[in-house]
Amino acid sequence: MPVAHVAKAMGISRQCAHRWVARYDLEGEAGLWDRSSRPRRMPTKTSSGVEAQVLAARAAHRRGQDWLGPELGVAPRTVSRILRRHQVPRLCECDPLTGEVIRASKTTAVRYERDQTGQLVHMDVKKIGRIPDGGGWRAHGRQMGSTSAKKKARIGYDYVHALVDDHSRFAYAEILDDEKATSCAAFFARAVAAFTAAGIARSSPATTNAPKRLHPGSRTTTIAEATAPSEANPRSAAVANLMAEYS
Repeated sequence: MPVAHVAKAMGISRQCAHRWVARYDLEGEAGLWDRSSRPRRMPTKTSSGVEAQVLAARAAHRRGQDWLGPELGVAPRTVSRILRRHQVPRLCECDPLTGEVIRASKTTAVRYERDQTGQLVHMDVKKIGRIPDGGGWRAHGRQMGSTSAKKKARIGYDYVHALVDDHSRFAYAEILDDEKATSCAAFFARAVAAFTAAGIARSSPATTNAPKRLHPGSRTTTIAEATAPSEANPRSAAVANLMAEYS
């Protein structure tokens, strides 16, 4: 089949089709891999000497591109590209006196993770307002809650209980009517059963909101402390027994 017909069928130009055919004839399948569009030579590229001056001036004066550019006779945008190319931290992330980084970046490549499934699970509860039948104010406007009867009509909340394995990220979730201790404990038992059915052994829980629900008088962040029996919360004894069974 002529190359022009193939190009028309593929929706590309004849020049592009001939280029790919020539690459295949010359290099085989290796010639079909994507190549960088960066030019082989860049006569106007900033020299390494100028880059060194920019980096030295930044370290010495700790000033931004708008100040370094005129001082060195380089365009501020070029100074910015040099600093980003060499991964120089921004001034807002550095101490103004020492120049050391004091503010951690929002993105990081370091992430904790247990070595095996079942070693640690994360438990949390999300409170979400219910949407009335037919849609709420986002669908019908603010007049949905304009009358006194509509304002008094409380439709309540849904509580999304979730349990996530730290290593495999296997998750189990349910939507329940509340986040009381008994509901959290029953959910945890069902979640552990689902984890066991998926081949994940018994786990040690780590939770933020759930301990407060399991033991209202506690401000701790561990299941063991949150479910400790107390006179103020007699139900915590049953919860503690359940957690001890699955931990």
